[in-house]
Amino acid sequence: MGVLEEKKETCGTICLKYLLFAFNFLFWLAGGVVMAVGVWTLVLKSDYISLLSSKTYAASAYILVLAGVIVMVTGVLGCCATFKEQKRLLRAYFILLLCIFLLEILAGVLAYIYYQQLNDELKQNLKKTMTDEYNQTNSEHITKAVDKLQQEFKCCGSNSSADWAESVYIRSGAKGRKVPDSCCKTITNMCGIRDHPSNIYKVEGGCITKLENFILDHLKIIGAVGVGIACVQIIGMVFTCCLYRNLKAEPY
Repeated sequence: MGVLEEKKETCGTICLKYLLFAFNFLFWLAGGVVMAVGVWTLVLKSDYISLLSSKTYAASAYILVLAGVIVMVTGVLGCCATFKEQKRLLRAYFILLLCIFLLEILAGVLAYIYYQQLNDELKQNLKKTMTDEYNQTNSEHITKAVDKLQQEFKCCGSNSSADWAESVYIRSGAKGRKVPDSCCKTITNMCGIRDHPSNIYKVEGGCITKLENFILDHLKIIGAVGVGIACVQIIGMVFTCCLYRNLKAEPY
């Protein structure tokens, strides 16, 4: 009976090892996905981040990048711990899994909190940013972001094209322009002189609605990726605990 039980334990341990190895491989790939989503948000969408007064959106992306890097390193450590059957490595692996789990839950929670606050923030700050800082000294990044925003989303002004009448840029002359050239459907030099609907974008809700929808969609992605992979990690932690217990019960 003792020999049979030992064989069963050994067989169970082998099964757990391969299950945990398969999990670690998938986990390593998932780390790449998490990191890619964070980098994509920071690199490709960095212009829009500069239009937001709160840093929560950027913080969520940074947390995902950090978590993704740790996940990929942890995946390699997990494979080593599994095949070497060293309890110290398994303990370190479990602690890293727990840390990553908490990081990704934090990213998901930040994304959800910011999701609730986004509309108020945009209403309070976007118009002021656009009218006060567009085409001003030391605000080149704001100018670039606003031009990109208006062209990509085919909008003009924070709430409407009429908002530009209050801007420092237009009121200081702007060479006769009524809106920036980036409001034009077809951009040419000085096209902003004409603010007729046939020439510029006239969108209900202005750029606020367009930017809000864009960020909300990406917050959903950040939140879903963070929380989704965090839930998958629970399986890895269960496998790790089971393998650790089996190794502890076996003779050295």
